[in-house]
Amino acid sequence: MNSPTDSVSEPYSGAFAGAEHRFALRVYFEDTDLSGIVYHANYLRFMERARSDMLRCAGIDQRAAMDGGTGYYAVHDLRITYRRPAKLEDPLLVRSRVVAVRAAACEIAQDIWRGDTLLTEGRVTAAFLGMDGRPKRQPGEWRETFERLAARSD
Repeated sequence: MNSPTDSVSEPYSGAFAGAEHRFALRVYFEDTDLSGIVYHANYLRFMERARSDMLRCAGIDQRAAMDGGTGYYAVHDLRITYRRPAKLEDPLLVRSRVVAVRAAACEIAQDIWRGDTLLTEGRVTAAFLGMDGRPKRQPGEWRETFERLAARSD
């Protein structure tokens, strides 16, 4: 029997390929409607998981920022275009890249792919908010990380 500390018990983490973060997932029954097609709102969940993983891989500790009273990110703007449907059991890849950085926000482009087929395109602006819910400057180190990633994707 495997012990709880075996690598198989570690959560999956995506990785950067240059400036692009890649996060793989599979479509489960709970992600679909009765026809076996992914319910439209679940693409947003897939993208959110990939963005959170991207921040973690970039060394940004959102939990510590919240626990320390620094602030948190919230979706300010979201645009999504559905090209093709994903289906039950499909292996998907969410590709994310930082495309713009401002003092209190960053914009991330995200695409969801099944093999060579583009399924969904999205753009998300995440605003950094203080614990009072008002916009505030992102921590300088984080902004610099986003700027480096954005420069690499040019």
